[in-house]
Amino acid sequence: MSAVRPFDFEFVRLSLAGDLAGQVLAVVGTDVDLLGLAHLSAVVAPDIYDLAWRIRLDRARDRLAVVVLKGRISPMQRIPCDERADWQQRAAATGFVFHTIDGERYWDERAYYGFTLKEIERDIEAPTAELEAMCQELVERAVADERILLRLAIPERFWTYIAASWKRGDPSLYGRFDLCYDGRGAAKLLEYNADTPTSVFETGVFQWLWLEDAIERRIVPKAADQYNSLHEKLIAGWKGIGRGRHLYLAGVIDAPEDGGTVAYLDDCARQAGLSTTILAMEQIGRTSQGQFVDLDEKPIELMFKLYPWEWMMREQFGASLPGAATQFVEPPWKAVLSNKGILPLLWAMFPRHPNLLPAAFDDDEQAVRALGASYVRKPLYSREGANVEIVVAGGVVDADDGPYGSEGFVRQALVTLPRHEGNYAVLGSWIVQGKHCGLSVREDLEPITKNTSRFLPHAIIG
Repeated sequence: MSAVRPFDFEFVRLSLAGDLAGQVLAVVGTDVDLLGLAHLSAVVAPDIYDLAWRIRLDRARDRLAVVVLKGRISPMQRIPCDERADWQQRAAATGFVFHTIDGERYWDERAYYGFTLKEIERDIEAPTAELEAMCQELVERAVADERILLRLAIPERFWTYIAASWKRGDPSLYGRFDLCYDGRGAAKLLEYNADTPTSVFETGVFQWLWLEDAIERRIVPKAADQYNSLHEKLIAGWKGIGRGRHLYLAGVIDAPEDGGTVAYLDDCARQAGLSTTILAMEQIGRTSQGQFVDLDEKPIELMFKLYPWEWMMREQFGASLPGAATQFVEPPWKAVLSNKGILPLLWAMFPRHPNLLPAAFDDDEQAVRALGASYVRKPLYSREGANVEIVVAGGVVDADDGPYGSEGFVRQALVTLPRHEGNYAVLGSWIVQGKHCGLSVREDLEPITKNTSRFLPHAIIG
């Protein structure tokens, strides 16, 4: 039997004599969910299977009875379910090679997160669009105000390069807002993965394949859906950005997750009609004039780089970036938004915005005092939870190691992540070319989300 879905119930007990469907429908209309009781589905019409009601046999009685559970679907829920027996084989068939990391599950379909359509549209889509617009306004201010670029610890020699990229309108492909959301209050921005977001394949492809299988195998309701057009939007995005040019994709391709992400985005570009070449970062060459070339000394006109801008700038080749003819995706102006310093900057620009948390630069004494003794401390350049500290009443209660921090820190108001069965959940709201288009869920036994935090699928069930 399928796992029970979360409802707030008003109980009504019926003793059924005669036509089961007629008596049930007389009470509940067409809002019935049989929870996978196949022998009843022949009696109650299949098209009413998936709505916010359910019927089960009363096994305490000798005669046939049902319990009709009438009510509304609860806010965002973690719903235990059966995993597919062949999920690892299906992952391997799609090229999802990093579904298990260091012997531990990364992909986890022993549960899924259920949302209502209203939650998605009102609480995820709309705030994501607003956050994106706010971030665009921040970049506009930053390129006109060197004090902001200085505050973000961006090297001065790249300020003009970043400003020129913004003024040219260099296109962005994608990004991911990480949100705290429990289905009861406004989603809060935790950070913006604006430059090198991963988990894109498992969001755009593998969780959609899970949904199709889950519907067929009655793991989720037949009418279940998913907030997910990421794959299609990426293909369309590459068409617009590529304009028929040859695309190079580079990164630390020996790392399973990075290599898998580059391979997936390469596939999207090919579906968009582009010819492509994948390179390791160390395979990118430079001419004596500082232009970037491939292994055959051909000029690189267009390159996707799964390699952070702050790393690009400090590499030996970084000095050649401002004078190079290469168009990079993500563009140089994303160096502004991939910085945790946007958190206090956005808070200063949009104080008390419902989707923002109070935040301050670590050396801003007045703002730090206002924030109080409980907060999350994040390096400006931190990725995947590295060097993040959670401080409660002045004491560190959780922390993760890493190589960051010399560039400076910000503090963000402490917010309690939704916790289900001991698992802390963070939502990832995806955008492609500035448009919201998908959702991912990561969870961990600890409140700091890391690169090993598990990925769970989601479904719209109400």
